[in-house]
Amino acid sequence: MILMTASDLPLTRIARGKVRDVYEVDADRLLLVASDRVSAYDVVMAEPIPMKGAVLTQLSAWWFQQLGDALCHHMISADAAGIIAAVPALKGHAEQLAGRAMLCRRTTVFPVECVVRGYLSGSAWREYAKQGTLAGETLPAGLAESGRLDPPIFSPATKAEEGHDENITVGRMRALLGVEVAAELERLARLVYGRGRVVALERGIIIADTKFEFGRAGSGEILLIDEVMTPDSSRFWPVDGYAPGKPQPSFDKQPLRDWLDVERHAGHWNGDAPPPKLPSEVVEATSQRYLEAYRRLTGSALAPD
Repeated sequence: MILMTASDLPLTRIARGKVRDVYEVDADRLLLVASDRVSAYDVVMAEPIPMKGAVLTQLSAWWFQQLGDALCHHMISADAAGIIAAVPALKGHAEQLAGRAMLCRRTTVFPVECVVRGYLSGSAWREYAKQGTLAGETLPAGLAESGRLDPPIFSPATKAEEGHDENITVGRMRALLGVEVAAELERLARLVYGRGRVVALERGIIIADTKFEFGRAGSGEILLIDEVMTPDSSRFWPVDGYAPGKPQPSFDKQPLRDWLDVERHAGHWNGDAPPPKLPSEVVEATSQRYLEAYRRLTGSALAPD
């Protein structure tokens, strides 16, 4: 499989995100192509991560298949041959599509990321440890780092085109989207996380937290979109050895985050673009974490072809 930082397809590209290129197929369909770009702390690194785009696309496709009986989603196909059959203009571009492209229903995206936290970690732990709050709202006293949250906390965030996403209160989400839409997105996010957490635990993975995106289709349906419970959108921990009260080893991009934390604390990086150059061992370790997460969750290794 090629190592790809950007795609070049004979369709109109309407967006380029931190990781994905988005192409217009027609009024009802989009093509999402996941590159091997990687972001951390909302900054895109210069070095790509081998197989990352394929892991994100194929793991999302696997989750959509598992969740199809519970809610509506935007995936039409994540198979290159099927995509080319549906969009003949892509004939001759199978190499760019293989593994990393998803043909989707088009939606109007809600401008909020729906974060569900089943464990207290990352930025949520840092805010809680300092102030006893999450997005300014008080949490119970005495919670431990990496401790399980029962019930999970719904913690929305604004979507930033550039720079850092910002945690917001549910009240702020209601003001942005309306009370009924906000309640439905929270219900769906909790539903998906609840299903995913059970499936992952059976496979030896704790999904500590994750974020979802939703959009409204032309038919009026609210669809689960973008990626679902991947190493980019989630924090994965191995069940074996889990112990609250400290940071946990993980199957996501934690090797990258850990290295960047060292660079930032040493004064070598201020947290903004441009990021420091990644050592090859960090790139390889991150790639292996992505592939291992895919293997554990789906039960199959992701082949490079």
